[in-house]
Amino acid sequence: MNTNSHLDTLEATVRALLAPGKGLLAADESFPSIEKRFKSISLPSTEENRRAYRDMLFTTPELGQFISGVILFDETIRQKVAGVLVPEYLVSKGMVPGIKVDLGAVALPDFKGEKFTQGLDGLRERLAEYYKLGARFTKWRAVITIGEGMPSTACIETNAKALAVYAGLSQEAGLVPIVEPEVIMNGPHTLARCEDTIHLTLKSVFDSLIVNCVTLEQMILKSGMVLSGTTCPQQASLDEIAWATIRVFRRTVPAAVPGIVFLSGGQSDELATERLNAIAKLGPAPWAITYSYGRALQAPALAAWQGKSANVADGQKALHKRAKCNSLAALGQYTADMEKA
Repeated sequence: MNTNSHLDTLEATVRALLAPGKGLLAADESFPSIEKRFKSISLPSTEENRRAYRDMLFTTPELGQFISGVILFDETIRQKVAGVLVPEYLVSKGMVPGIKVDLGAVALPDFKGEKFTQGLDGLRERLAEYYKLGARFTKWRAVITIGEGMPSTACIETNAKALAVYAGLSQEAGLVPIVEPEVIMNGPHTLARCEDTIHLTLKSVFDSLIVNCVTLEQMILKSGMVLSGTTCPQQASLDEIAWATIRVFRRTVPAAVPGIVFLSGGQSDELATERLNAIAKLGPAPWAITYSYGRALQAPALAAWQGKSANVADGQKALHKRAKCNSLAALGQYTADMEKA
C-alpha cells in the first residue's frame, strides 16, 4: 500500500499528462544543446535570446489543445513569459510544468564510449525547490549506446539503478518521474539489434524500479521507438517499426505503468509523426501512448523564427502545426495530407 502523502497530486498529474490526444513539449535543452540549435540560425546563445525563444514557444495560441506538459530547464523555470513566471503561465494555459533534474551524461569509467548520468547528489533538496517553484513532474535521461561490445551490462545496470533512485525521490517530493533510458539511434545496427537492446535495457530498468519500491502507477516511461540504426543499409518500414516497438513494450513494461511517451531522438519532424501514428494505429495497449518531442516539435518553429521578433507569429504557426499533427498521430488519425495544410 502506498502511504505517500502526495498520492492524489501524483495521480492527478499523471492523468493530466496523459490526456488523450495530447503530448509533451521537451524544452529542457542544456546550454550546449541550445547553443548548437541557435548556431543553425546564427543566433548567439544568450540568456535573453533563450528566454525570447521559449517565450515564443510557450505563448503559441491554443498550444494547450495539443500539449499537456512542458519539460523545462533550470534556467527556464525561473524566468518569466508574458510577465509571469513560466510555471504559472503554463498552468494558466492548461499545461503542466515539469523539470529536467539530471546533470548530464559523463563517461563510464573503464568502459570506453559508454556513459552514466549524474545528478543524485543533492537531488532531494533540488526536488523540494522545484516543487515550490511550480513543477509537478520531472525527467531524468540515461544514454545507452549500441556498438561493438555495447551496451555493457555495467552501463545498463548503472543507469537503471540511478533512474530508480531518481524516480523514488521524485515521488517522495510529490513529482511524477518521467524515466528515460534512451537507446541512441545512431549507428549501423539493425532493427533486431535495437529491439534486443531496448528489451535488455527496459527489463533492467523495471527490475530496479521495483526493487527500489517505486510506485509504477505514478510514473511515466519515456522511450525511443525500435528503429534501424541511422546508417544501417536496411531501413525498417513503418509497420516493422510499429510492431517491433509494441512487441518489446509488451515483453518488458508492466501494465501498471500508466503511459509511455516517445522521444524523437534525432528523427525528422515528419518521420517522428508518421511513426507515432503507425504505432497508435495498432490499437489499444495496456498503457497510454503519446509523444514527448523536442527537436521534432521545435525545429520548424526555430527555422521560421530566426531570432527575430517580427517572425514570432511564423514560429508559433510552425509549432502549432507540428503539435496538431502529433496530437492526431497519438490518436492514430494523422495523414500525410495534413502536412500541406
